[in-house]
Parts: sequence; structure tokens; C-alpha cells
Amino acid sequence: MSPSIDRKETMDELPDHLVWDIVRNLHKTNDRNSLSLSCKRFYSLDKEQRHSLRIGCGLVPAPPDALLSLCRRFPNLSKVEIVYSGWMSKLGKQLDDQGLLLLSTNCHSLDDLTLSYCTFITDVGIRHLSSCTKLSSLKLNFAPRITGCGVLSLAVGCKKLERFHLIRCLNVASVEWLEYFGKLEVLEELCIKNCRGVGEGDLVKLGTSWRKLRSLQFEVDANYRNMKVYDQLAAEHCRKQLVPCDNLVELRLVNCVVAPGRGLASVLRKCKNLEKLHLDMCIGVSDSDIKALVEKAKHLRSISLRVPSDFTLPLLNNATLRLTDECLSAIAQHCSNLESFKVSFSDGEFPSLFSFTLHGIITLIQKCPIRELSLDHVCSFNDVGMAALCSAQNLEILELVHCQEVSDEGLVLVSQFPSLTVLKLSKCLGVTDDGLRALAKTRKLELLVVEDCPQVSRKGVNGAATSVSFRQDLSWMY
Repeated sequence: MSPSIDRKETMDELPDHLVWDIVRNLHKTNDRNSLSLSCKRFYSLDKEQRHSLRIGCGLVPAPPDALLSLCRRFPNLSKVEIVYSGWMSKLGKQLDDQGLLLLSTNCHSLDDLTLSYCTFITDVGIRHLSSCTKLSSLKLNFAPRITGCGVLSLAVGCKKLERFHLIRCLNVASVEWLEYFGKLEVLEELCIKNCRGVGEGDLVKLGTSWRKLRSLQFEVDANYRNMKVYDQLAAEHCRKQLVPCDNLVELRLVNCVVAPGRGLASVLRKCKNLEKLHLDMCIGVSDSDIKALVEKAKHLRSISLRVPSDFTLPLLNNATLRLTDECLSAIAQHCSNLESFKVSFSDGEFPSLFSFTLHGIITLIQKCPIRELSLDHVCSFNDVGMAALCSAQNLEILELVHCQEVSDEGLVLVSQFPSLTVLKLSKCLGVTDDGLRALAKTRKLELLVVEDCPQVSRKGVNGAATSVSFRQDLSWMY
């Protein structure tokens, strides 16, 4: 008997539970495809067990025929990702509205769908998705032909939608869909990025859905900001209607205007279960906002702040509209579970002189169990600050970017940090090969990353850690 027949019989005789384990542990699509072609039994099992599918450029035959064939081959698909990043006309046709119709009518178990760079899809195609009654997660990334009407039809049809991402959908201007989602009270994760027609004030339309939200990411396109005017009536309406955000665990705001006493400022003051906070270039966030947040949010584990510099936003010379040591003191006092703290200033050439001081940063580090610390363009942090880190018992990861006051004297102290295993240095002018020699002797670090530090050479990082990454591009200096 030939060896090929022996292998076939062996495959057929394998117990079901072993075959299922084999298929279940193959996560790469190419591996599963190869396995399914090895024998009919694996082909049948893969057909029944394949729950996810990723489609991109060069699908042959061209959609929608290929998509229909795949849906029929894998009837239990629940997660589909369609990505056309880097697409050009010579790569074949894109999926269009007809393709979404086929997907919605032939993929009956679909509950998670991602459409990325699908530039041929319009509101007609989005309406087809409203028939996917099991859909609980939808991500739309750069779908320029979709409008607010299409999103509204989606909200009306997909009443189980819990996760919704809307990214760079430039023609979504109307926001009635936000109000409809608010009435459903099912959204747990909402992400809106760079949709020029959706502003910070529109989020109030979520109404009572704020109670259900666990994650909110909102990013405004800074180059096309729609500065909406808040009149006194709108402000009072916001104060009265915005409900407590009891379930919000993650809040990420980028390029947002935080008006005192209303809108997003009210959100910051009501997130008692918040664990992750990321504020990036948010205008108007004040010490009082952060203090009100940390007094209620006792479970905060991660805070990331990217602060406008004095030159970038001179209007923030008003001390009440900037973050200072006062907010750091409040964080140190109330955030006993804080593990990650990252602070960055937007413009290194014009650093903030009236924001966080070395004393404020040291106070926070000494009172909170910080495991990860990242400082970017923090001109106040120097060798004294490095000495203070010698008492940081929990610090495992330290990242310094554009921290020009840190020299070799501070760098040699790294060997005395009790728990540090990862050190990242980027664009730091004051550190040299001499400062890294002490690290090579102790062999303390597991990972050392050095990028674009002009006085550090590839030879200087050798042996300074178990694993080393080195890159030098000095174009940033000129």
C-alpha cells in the first residue's frame, strides 16, 4: 500500500476530539487553507468551524462573486473583515453595494464586520446591512461616500449593535443616528474619529445611552475643526440632560474643546468607574476637571496627557484653563491604583513653562504604584528626577523622549532602579555611550531601545540589555 493511502487512512481514523484540537489551534488563514486541502475530513471540518474571514486587494474572482462563493463555503462565518488599504484600480474591483447585499443575505451568523477603505460603498450598501439582525460590532474606516442617512438606517435596523467605530467618514454630517442610538441604550463601545460633521457638542444626543457606554473614543480632525457655538440655552440643556457615566471604563479624547461646566467637562466629572484616561491636545481641560474626576474614579490605572505648549495655544495663558501641579497632586492623593502615567508636550521648541514642574512629577511617582512612566518633551525632568526614581519600587518601564536635561549622571542611576526592566530613550541630547556602560556591567535590563540620540552609537548599546534595539536618524535636529 502506498504511503499516501496510509496517511489518508490515518487521518480518517483520528478521534474527533483530536481533529477538532488540530483545527482549533491553527490561527493563520494560510495554515487552515493548507490543512483543509490535505483531506476531505479536514476540508469539511474547516468548512463548519471557520468563523472569521479577512478579505483584501486582489480577491479572485472579483467581488461580489468571490464573496458569495466564500459565504457558501463557510456558512458559519460570524466575523468578516474587508480591507482595501493601498488599493489601486489595477488590483481589481472593490466590494460595492451589491457585495454588501450578498453578504447580508448569505452570512446569517454575522455579528462582527469591519469595512476599511471601502470607497465604493454608499448609503445603499449600508442599508443592506440593516437586515443583519445579529450584528453587534461594526467598524467603518474611511468610507467617504457614506452619509448620516446611511448610518441612521443602520441604527434603526441593527438594534443589537454594541460596538460602533466611525473613522474618517468625511460625509457623515447629520447626527440623528446618535440620537437614535441613545434611545436604544445598547452601545457599549463608541469610537468617532476625524468625522468633520460630528462635533463634541453632538455627543449629548446619546442621552441615556451614556449609562451603558464602557468605552468612548472621540477624535476631532484638528485641520478641519468645526467650532460649534454653544449658547446659554444649549449649556443649560447639557447640564440637565447628561446622565452619569457610571459604566465608562475607557475615555480617549483627541483635539477636543472642553468647555467649562458643560459637554465633555461634565463627562470628566461623572466617570466614577473609569480605568483608562487619554487626553491628547484637548483645549480647556483644567485642574478642577481632573480633580473632580480623580476624586470619584478610584479605579484609574492609566493616565495619558498630551498637553498644548505655551506657544501652540497662547490663549491658555489663562491659568484656569491649563493643567498644573495642582492636578498632579490630586492624582497622587486619590489614584492609589495608578500603574501607567504618560505626559507629553506638543512642541519641544516652545516648551510649557507654567505647567508640570519636577516637584509635581516626583510627588506623583512617589505616591502612586507606577509601573510604566513615559515623559515626552518634559523640559523640567532632569538628573534630580532620575535620582528620585531610585525609590520607585514598582517602576518597570521608563521612556524618555526629548528629555534634554537628563545626562549620563542620571542615566547611570538606572542600575539602582529596583524593578526596571525596559528603558527607551529617544532624541535625548545629553546621554552618551559612557552612561550606558554602567548598564552593561549590571545586565539589569531586559530591553533597551535607543532611537535618534546623537551621542549614542551602536557599539555603545551592545551588552547594555538582554535585547537591544538601535536606530539613528538625526534629521529631526535640522
